[in-house]
Amino acid sequence: MAVQYGATVRPIILGIVGDSAAGKTTLSRGIAQILGEQQVAVLCTDDYHRYNRQQRKELAITPLNPDCNYLDMMAQHLRLLRGGEAILKPRYDHKTGDFGPPQYIMPHPFIIVEGLLGFSWQEMRNAYSVRVYLEPPELLRRRWKVRRDMAQRGYTEQEVLRELDMREADSAAYIRPQRNHADIIVSFFPDETRLHDDDAHLNVRLTLRGTLPHPDLSQIIERDQSGCVRAWLGRENGRAVEYLEIDGSIPDAPAQALERGILAHLDACGAASLEEIGHYSGAKAGHSHPLALTQLLLVYHLLLARQNDESEA
Repeated sequence: MAVQYGATVRPIILGIVGDSAAGKTTLSRGIAQILGEQQVAVLCTDDYHRYNRQQRKELAITPLNPDCNYLDMMAQHLRLLRGGEAILKPRYDHKTGDFGPPQYIMPHPFIIVEGLLGFSWQEMRNAYSVRVYLEPPELLRRRWKVRRDMAQRGYTEQEVLRELDMREADSAAYIRPQRNHADIIVSFFPDETRLHDDDAHLNVRLTLRGTLPHPDLSQIIERDQSGCVRAWLGRENGRAVEYLEIDGSIPDAPAQALERGILAHLDACGAASLEEIGHYSGAKAGHSHPLALTQLLLVYHLLLARQNDESEA
């Protein structure tokens, strides 16, 4: 059953930024399922590319470069959506590498904005209620990109690897610095001590910054007997952060205890019961407890932002 809402005040916008094939769509798909897909609009900032694939090749420019994107239009559209106004946005087709007909986006109670450069300007960052940066290890991201681009976009493995090498300088210059503007950094990574090579057994490390009020899960973590959940405090760039790490091998019982702990906070924000989440696709489709818990935590923050907006209205 999807989450139910009364009258909305203005859209709550979640920004998800990360390099190509970092897992943005997988994360946002589950979030939309929890919230109810009829309540969510999804906007991809790749649609704001200035040049198509052939033009980029001729100009020797990558889509990660801000000069290859209409950032001013993107910022304007985010401001309009946050204000509850509809937009007519461009649309980029990754299969053809060219542009299609523009798309009319109506304001929804929740909007998920995912892409490469969504935190580039302060004006963009101001539009989000929650900002998330995805940071898988580079070897894992490259594996995901090769797999996706070969299966969905018609590239050969050699073409994908060559493009990754060409993009590296722009990744370092324009994509990774956006990490500094996130409220939550999500890092899925393999457990090197185990032999699993499927995505169901990826661990997750969540870096939780004090820019958001995170739910208190300390009692649940203290009672955990599995050894698969860890939390500790640290500092990054002079700022205090909290780390929450969950093993991909976590058994069902402790994972469900954590889920119930987050659900208890969701109930306070008006959530109803949930359908299954934490699903991913790829070489092998499956379910991941760390993914499900990450999606639940982000939904908690979106519902809390909605609750705060309604109380201020």
